[in-house]
Amino acid sequence: MTSQHSHRKDEHVSLAEKFYTNDDTAFDGVRFINTSLPKYSLDEIDLSTQIARIPLRTPFYIEAMSGGSEHTKEINRRLALIAKATGLAMAVGSESVGLSDPSVSDSFTVVRQTNPDGVLFANIGANHSIEDAQAAVDMIGANALELHINVAQELVMPEGDRQFNFVENIGQIIEHVNVPVIVKEVGFGMSQETIAQLAKIGVESVNVSGHGGTNFAAIENFRRHSKDMAYLKGWGLSTIESLVEARSFNNQLTVIASGGVKSPLDVAKCLALGSSAVGVAGYFLHDIIHQSDDEIIADIKEWQYGLKAIMLMLNCQNVDDLQQQRLLLDPQLISYLNQRKLTY
Repeated sequence: MTSQHSHRKDEHVSLAEKFYTNDDTAFDGVRFINTSLPKYSLDEIDLSTQIARIPLRTPFYIEAMSGGSEHTKEINRRLALIAKATGLAMAVGSESVGLSDPSVSDSFTVVRQTNPDGVLFANIGANHSIEDAQAAVDMIGANALELHINVAQELVMPEGDRQFNFVENIGQIIEHVNVPVIVKEVGFGMSQETIAQLAKIGVESVNVSGHGGTNFAAIENFRRHSKDMAYLKGWGLSTIESLVEARSFNNQLTVIASGGVKSPLDVAKCLALGSSAVGVAGYFLHDIIHQSDDEIIADIKEWQYGLKAIMLMLNCQNVDDLQQQRLLLDPQLISYLNQRKLTY
């Protein structure tokens, strides 16, 4: 069973790279209004933010993607080294395999060993127990826990879960785990109805994680013998759609965005639509496969510079200012808002 789990983790990484694309244009549906007369210098721009009561130096971070095998251990080690060098927070992939088989737990513990003072997010599925959730936190000395909800992935996955107890589990885990909990989708987005239900059971932070990035419906269908569920490739809401769904909750809980983010401009758009931070997974995984650590560190520093430049051109000194920006919406997104009876 352990070798099967480790093989699946390696397969997920391989297929995430196989299906990686720069073709998605969901972020093109929103645009900023340029400011030609800036009020600030670049040195005055502040990128700091806060999620789940945890301060972050930069409002984007390395999102969950890896762990559970020797191959993914090395990916996690490199990601942790890069996070340390750039001051980024980092989430690990699902730790369930590390709990069921302690022999591969080092593929997760390596991140804390490599980055002892960094901000790290543990990760486990919402179908797990309170004990498993706390063990996932303890495994890496995490600052927060990402509790992922992934119904579509599980149902397409050949060996996935077929029944779910998310609501009860999430409420219990929030009550008993000793770090803040972030409830996270895995690329299928969140509706306002889902967010309202999560807020009702005490959730304080959500990662809406829309489609446009790593597509677990496509990945798990590729792993099916008959590959007969390709019709779910486009299932769910985009990151942009999910953020407009979440806007009415911005005063009740912390919203985080992820899914298809591939540039500092994408990050800025997510922040302007109300997110407090932005997770990036597929882009960084693609970099890990094709570039050296030094090249990735340089790229992240360019992202940090690029985000500051965008904020300066919008007369936004900090993330709070950026969250107050109004964006131009394309007709397709306006139609979506109208059909969903959402305001912007």
